[in-house]
Amino acid sequence: MEELLISYIKSKIAVTDEEMETILSYFISIKVKKNELLLTNGQSSQRTFFVAKGCLRIFFISEEGQDSTRYFAFENQFATALVSFITSESSEEFIQAVEDSEVYYITHQNFYSLLDLIPQWEKFYRIYLEIAYVTNTKRLMSFLIQDALEKYRQLLNENPIIVRRLSNKMVASYLNISQETLSRLKSKL
Repeated sequence: MEELLISYIKSKIAVTDEEMETILSYFISIKVKKNELLLTNGQSSQRTFFVAKGCLRIFFISEEGQDSTRYFAFENQFATALVSFITSESSEEFIQAVEDSEVYYITHQNFYSLLDLIPQWEKFYRIYLEIAYVTNTKRLMSFLIQDALEKYRQLLNENPIIVRRLSNKMVASYLNISQETLSRLKSKL
């Protein structure tokens, strides 16, 4: 599983074998059970996760008790409550394993230590932030300018793994629509 992490890092930055060893020494491998929470509302996000196997979900819960999913991270993707990770303020998000998962994590402190130790890690961080910005902006734009059918079609085109691997409840939460609406959309297509 470590090969996935190595491959991902090497796809973003050029590092020597020695630098890669240093980077990997800061990551810790853990197995998490389905539904296990890795971060809860009110905690400060002190870890960023790389998914080697499984799926993590980042979500909010409204005052009415409704959950809204912001992001799913499958194999070969990073996930964290980024605002809290950057600011060290308490998070309004939860991070949950939606499948039995194997993940690597790096702490906030170690992530920032790598910025001082490995010059290319700064480029890695910039790329990471750019990917997060583009992903979040596209999601926001879809909520502002697309109806439910357009959002579902876009999801099928850009991220079909979400529909294939996750429950209708999770997909509806991601699209910010009811399960009933999702069922109607599926029957139309």
